[in-house]
Amino acid sequence: MWKTVHCIVLATAAAIPLWAGVATADERLVGYYYPEPRSTERFKAQAATLQMTGRKQRLAFVTGITLKQMNLPYAPNLAIFAKGEDATSLIIVGLQDGRMDTLYRARAVFAILTAMARVLPIFQEYRVEEIFTFLDLCKMLGFEEVTVSDGKDFAHTIHIE
Repeated sequence: MWKTVHCIVLATAAAIPLWAGVATADERLVGYYYPEPRSTERFKAQAATLQMTGRKQRLAFVTGITLKQMNLPYAPNLAIFAKGEDATSLIIVGLQDGRMDTLYRARAVFAILTAMARVLPIFQEYRVEEIFTFLDLCKMLGFEEVTVSDGKDFAHTIHIE
């Protein structure tokens, strides 16, 4: 019996690294880019995903925002990047202590990003600049979730429907 138990223990121990390698995108991001989200919500977008959007467009969007921040005369307040196999997870991380450490401050960041999105030609072309939000823009680009974090203790995830 001891030999059987020993074999089961060894087989289980050998399999653990295999199980550990099978992680979802969220599991790989949590603890690396941001702490475990304390809260989540669902956002029902008014926009539809644009047909011609894909990984390349999502990465170009993030690159464009990053380049704009890098051209400012001061250090960026946040980092924004896309992750996941198809870059459908948008991550926004605050880079300064105490600036994005509550849900209310995170929502204020979304309000600022909404104001920026509303002057984009695509919003004006479709005449939705007074209706759509930054999260609608995320939906148009094909992002499925947005996680905002202070990069220390706080994280909140929005699942976009």
